[in-house]
Amino acid sequence: MDGKVSPQLGYIWAAPDPILIVDADGLIEFVNMSALRLFDYTAPELIGQPVKVVLPDLRMPPFGPPVCEQHALRRDGSPLPAEVTVNQGDGEPAIVVVRDRTDRKRAAAAEARLALIVRSSHEAIIARNLDGIVTDWNPGATRLYGFRPEEVIGRRGADLVPEHRRVEEETIMAAVGRGQVIDRHRAVRHRKDGTPIQVSITMSPITDDDGEIVGVASISQAVSADELADAKIVGVLEAAPDAIVVTDAKGFIVLVNAQTSRLFGYHRDELVGQPVEMLVPTDRRRAHVAHRTRYVARPLTRPMGDGDEQLMAQRKDGILVPVDISLSSVQTDDGLLVAAAIRDATDRLTARAENDRLTAIAEQERLGRLLQQNQRMESLGQLAGGIAHDFNNLLAVIVNYAAFVAEAVGSAGEAEPDRWGPVTRDVEQLRSAADRGIALTHQLLAFGRREVSRPRPMTVNAVVNDVYRLLGRSLGEHVGLRCRLADDLWLVRADPAQIEQVLVNLALNARDAMPGGGTITITTENEVFTEHTDVVWPGRYVRIRVTDTGAGMPPEVMARAFEPFFTTRQRGEGSGLGLATVHGIVTEAAGSIRISSRPNNGTTVTILLPATDEPLRTGEKGAVLRSAGSGETVLICEDEPAIREVARRILARNGYEVILADDGLHAIRMASAHTGPLHLLLTDVVMPQVLGKDVAGAVRAVRGDVKVLFMSGYARPVLAGSGTLEAGVSLLAKPFSEEDLLAAVREVLDA
Repeated sequence: MDGKVSPQLGYIWAAPDPILIVDADGLIEFVNMSALRLFDYTAPELIGQPVKVVLPDLRMPPFGPPVCEQHALRRDGSPLPAEVTVNQGDGEPAIVVVRDRTDRKRAAAAEARLALIVRSSHEAIIARNLDGIVTDWNPGATRLYGFRPEEVIGRRGADLVPEHRRVEEETIMAAVGRGQVIDRHRAVRHRKDGTPIQVSITMSPITDDDGEIVGVASISQAVSADELADAKIVGVLEAAPDAIVVTDAKGFIVLVNAQTSRLFGYHRDELVGQPVEMLVPTDRRRAHVAHRTRYVARPLTRPMGDGDEQLMAQRKDGILVPVDISLSSVQTDDGLLVAAAIRDATDRLTARAENDRLTAIAEQERLGRLLQQNQRMESLGQLAGGIAHDFNNLLAVIVNYAAFVAEAVGSAGEAEPDRWGPVTRDVEQLRSAADRGIALTHQLLAFGRREVSRPRPMTVNAVVNDVYRLLGRSLGEHVGLRCRLADDLWLVRADPAQIEQVLVNLALNARDAMPGGGTITITTENEVFTEHTDVVWPGRYVRIRVTDTGAGMPPEVMARAFEPFFTTRQRGEGSGLGLATVHGIVTEAAGSIRISSRPNNGTTVTILLPATDEPLRTGEKGAVLRSAGSGETVLICEDEPAIREVARRILARNGYEVILADDGLHAIRMASAHTGPLHLLLTDVVMPQVLGKDVAGAVRAVRGDVKVLFMSGYARPVLAGSGTLEAGVSLLAKPFSEEDLLAAVREVLDA
């Protein structure tokens, strides 16, 4: 083209399709660039030439049909298939558009070959649109599923899928519709006769000429029995939480699972065929070869965690990992195979370390609570001792003066019962209240471990029998008391009076837990512990159980049962010292006590007392037969005036000569100044300025033959570290009665 052209010709010149303009005589007036490339001519060579030079089959004007297929000729005479479109107006030149059909014919031939392949394939090839409707169904699909094409084309392909797998199928279809390829997906399909079949399916998207996804193609084939078995084995290996490494007899890796790659950081291809030592720490590889050789020679199953040494493995990045390994072997046609299951032990070791840390913290907290409890008990014990000292002095005054009043009105009451009878009853109320106060004081001292303990070898059965006789009527008719006692029960070393107090307290607590009635059972038996527990040390023990059928305890109450002053009773109905007292007595006897209970299932209190090899004492001193004095001189040292007067009055009217001292220093002076015989020093233990123990030492220094009897409501200063009386010490506990005082004085003087 020379010179300027119109805009229309400019568009034709640049058009992508080959275009020729032919006049009425069939001569070429214009040819565009695409036509020049197609026919391999230059413009001057074609313009003015008959159009038959390049389109020999084109009819001359008037031209033939507007669109037809014919052959075109290139410059070198080679033909090419073409599609010719003729646009012709009245008296106007014709516009001829030529399209090369070479690629289209090739595509058609390829499609024909592909269709032949699809029809000939033994695999089931199915096409569906995005709505899941079957659009193509090859003979292989008919052979696999039993349906003919006309039975399924136009139907939903999901009809082949079992009902419970259709949601999964829809999810897969949606994924392929987004362009994803699903390779060798294992699935279950239904054949025409309804039988299920395991198939392996590959699914891929179908696209149109513009690249848009318009459907889904699937290729499926039946899974053989061997493949199913292999698939199960592979599935098990792949699903295993541990790394599985299989080696041959020479130590080369032949199989690994996915967890192996995750644990060690290697791809499968990097491991298979390599020596297993590549997973062993560098400094242990030589030793591992020898170990592996010994194992192959004698391949025994080794459980995971067997052995004391912590095993280590080495990752691809060189990091060492603690592992647990189990080994097993199998003999195959290809020789011995060794399977190692390898588990990362990091979490286990971390959990164990954390458990050890928490255990240590718990133990520290337990010891801290125990220390706090001991400190609290010590403080309460000191408080109890102080209270008991003063309270027992008051009780001693009340008890003895009530006795004096009762004695004075006794004869008068017989002569004038209407006048003195009420007074006698009032005195009995005073004495009853004093008895309750005495019991409360004993509980305070017992739980605080401040009460005098007189332990000796004893049999628990004797105390149980005494308690049975004591409580037989006092528990009430609605409560039954049973005993099951071992015949060969070992001896224990304890204070019988305190063990009796323990059993009485437990029985009364059990009675109160059964307001509607029930049964209390006391059992004894021998038991040997061979190992240390949180309850006892190894050794022989006597077990005492007190069981009731009452309401039981919830856990929060059971946890606080031994706390002093803790009670579930109404205000004024209990002191809260019963179980605290029991705990103090049992602990003081080197025993242990625990409670087991559930709401509405009763309560069992179990006591363990260590057995002793000491023999049971015989020939204990009986009751003192004579209590009156024979003119013996007694020096009374007591800082409480009322107690001092009570003691003087009792001793004086029973035949004793009495000297009074209102404190320790005064007593020492009186002992030194007294010119006559001095037979007995009766001194309080706790006094201001000088304790009774020091008073006794000073008096004995000047009157070496004098005997000493201590009296106290709080005897801690004259007790040994074990809570028992020091050797050679005689003690009269406050509050005392006239009979108690006379018997104690007589026993010391006659010793």
